[in-house]
Amino acid sequence: MKAIRVHQFGGPEVMKLEEVPNMQPSDGEVLVRIRAVGVNPVDTYILAGSYDPKPTLPYTPGKDAAGEVVGTGERVYITGSVTGANADHALCKSFDVHPLPKRLSFEQGAAVGVPYATAYRALFQRARAIAGETILIHGGSGGVGTAAIQLARNAGMVVIATAGTDEGIELTKKLGAQHVLNHRKPDYLNEIAKITSGRGVDVILEMLSNVNLGKDLTVLAMSGRISVIGSRGPVEINPRDAMKRDADIRGVMLGNATAADRAEIFAALGAGFENGTLTPIVGKILPLAEAAKAHEEVMKPGAHGKIVL
Repeated sequence: MKAIRVHQFGGPEVMKLEEVPNMQPSDGEVLVRIRAVGVNPVDTYILAGSYDPKPTLPYTPGKDAAGEVVGTGERVYITGSVTGANADHALCKSFDVHPLPKRLSFEQGAAVGVPYATAYRALFQRARAIAGETILIHGGSGGVGTAAIQLARNAGMVVIATAGTDEGIELTKKLGAQHVLNHRKPDYLNEIAKITSGRGVDVILEMLSNVNLGKDLTVLAMSGRISVIGSRGPVEINPRDAMKRDADIRGVMLGNATAADRAEIFAALGAGFENGTLTPIVGKILPLAEAAKAHEEVMKPGAHGKIVL
């Protein structure tokens, strides 16, 4: 079988497509024939060796994928793999294998795991968002952003999303965001005061904290919460902006989710995929042999859904 293998940490160029031995599942494992693989920013951090715990070299990248269970043919999506998802086949723990409804393609199934689970955890398990609240979703056209818009709208929230391209803006509107801001415009956050009649937003999902966190604190409502999902460096903030609003900054790390947390997440997501209220957005599809290119693309601005191999 073929798999992407990484023998040293580094940039996308260290990923090589190689022949590897076929695998057999042990107790508690499932062998999945992979049909599509999702690429996430965290995959690039792991590849670079800057994300703990580091995998043992050599390794096959990838957490999110979709395919068929070998032996039964059941359509599934996976949210983790013992052997890595960038391959023809992957061994998975049974709790990381979930039914893929017929209404979703394999490519859409590969767009579920990290983005949708992160969005759900950020919204409901960390920020404790509830119906009627107003939420600001930075990067609304990306993988986590598109998931968060759908989850928030379905839960009865007022959604303000940001995007940086005409295509991204149209996508966020199509997904249900009532207000969309172009984050490439100077002082775009000033529009929030008008939208909320000066009150501010209850919850912010922050994908790039090193750029936005300080400004986020100035547009929160009283007792507002910021879920920090991503950051590419340190940031300086004014603590008084948090103090005068009784604001909370809450970190979000999907890897910290307990077994009970994960059970809640995937039960809720599964219902949404079944009843049609959640539909993963695939922005770009590349062949497995171009995994390195996908890792370059996923770090560029202007995301439009999920990149899939």
